Amino acid sequence: MPVQQLQQQGYARIPTVLSTAACEQLVTPLLQTAISGGTRCMLHQPWCAALADELRHHPVLQTLLGDNDHPVQCTYFEKSASRNWLVSLHQDLSIPVRQRCDHPALSGWSAKEGMLFVQPPDSVLANMLALRLHLDDCGEHDGALVVVPGSHMQGKQTTEQAIASREQQGQILCTAARGDIIAMRPLTLHASSKSSGISQRRVLHFLFGPRSLPFGLEWASI
Repeated sequence: MPVQQLQQQGYARIPTVLSTAACEQLVTPLLQTAISGGTRCMLHQPWCAALADELRHHPVLQTLLGDNDHPVQCTYFEKSASRNWLVSLHQDLSIPVRQRCDHPALSGWSAKEGMLFVQPPDSVLANMLALRLHLDDCGEHDGALVVVPGSHMQGKQTTEQAIASREQQGQILCTAARGDIIAMRPLTLHASSKSSGISQRRVLHFLFGPRSLPFGLEWASI
């Protein structure tokens, strides 16, 4: 069951959330709005915000999100023969917020693509969920996501701790078919290699969280 897998391992694959035809219909607006290789600002597009709303009402995804179903960001990733990169082992620790707040629990303030980001404490990140919608088939040669199962329960980790976690717990390759979603907790250690084939790997990475934040923070998307 996806709920149990998400709780225990920090990720879960939900097959065929969108049909092949529905994925194909997203290509045109993507070509019109996405920056080559990727962008963090997709949720500003009306069609993307509408898609986020559709996902949060999907019966399986709804059970995974629970009350933390507020879409706060969507990032577009594209790997291909001409746009290719690897991502080293890491956790997703930053969230997009409206304005800066001074509080000792907040750190790592940064600005990216005109958006303000901060690293909140683990208690905030634990209530968040990423939904990675695959717009193409993604096999072992396409730069698929790799996760360290169970690592989401260990809090924020240093580089040395992350490497030790991978050695102790192993890693799992998360292949996906077109229209599948990989759900993942932000604190789950993950990475991806370069694509070694000639295919495209296009992903819309939606981030959902609680409607309100502590420490006087507000979501950038509100």
